[in-house]
Amino acid sequence: MPGLKQDSNAIVRGLGLVDYRETWQAMQAFNAARTPRTSDEIWLLEHPPVYTLGLKGRRDHLPDHPTAIPVIHSDRGGEITFHGPGQLIAYVLADLRRRQWGIKRLVGALEQSVIDLLAGLGIDGHRRDGAPGVYVDNKKIASLGLRIRNGGSYHGLAFNVDMDLVPFRDIAPCGYSDLEVTQLREWCRPVDMAQTAESLVTHLQRNLGYNSASGRGPDFLNNVL
Repeated sequence: MPGLKQDSNAIVRGLGLVDYRETWQAMQAFNAARTPRTSDEIWLLEHPPVYTLGLKGRRDHLPDHPTAIPVIHSDRGGEITFHGPGQLIAYVLADLRRRQWGIKRLVGALEQSVIDLLAGLGIDGHRRDGAPGVYVDNKKIASLGLRIRNGGSYHGLAFNVDMDLVPFRDIAPCGYSDLEVTQLREWCRPVDMAQTAESLVTHLQRNLGYNSASGRGPDFLNNVL
């Protein structure tokens, strides 16, 4: 993003495959406890299969038949989506008040990070007016859902890398019944989740304006989740 002033440093935590509700509660707790001196954090993870319904979600967008996939009503923005293994999620816990950012600027930075990652692989990712996220050939490859409370953000982006897309067929993804979804595997092979995560962190660091984005140890899992 041209003219972006570099901010402080961010802590990156690779959490692996973790439960949605427990992670959501951990984000809320982090946001409630943070102080003006708390470092921003980026949590990289995957979730077991789960449908999440955002604050704008409607029940008629849910599956119209019994399903073994749980549905969780979340406090993030947006409509309904699906999470599952093979989808790279980046939750961004940023102090927007400290950096004097609005939510639109944060959304733009998250979208640009995915677009830049795709461009590095020779894939043309793009935005759509009025429909946050990133698209390839008008098919959605990354979704966004955020919550801002007390000047801090949580939730973030979900990037389809190498996953089972079938559960998307039973919902109206992001509130659009005719929306097609895609994933990185359909445009680039082979796909490596670890390398993709590393690349995403690089682009998030630049577009979010951090001087550095360094990792922390796995003890966080025991202390927070």
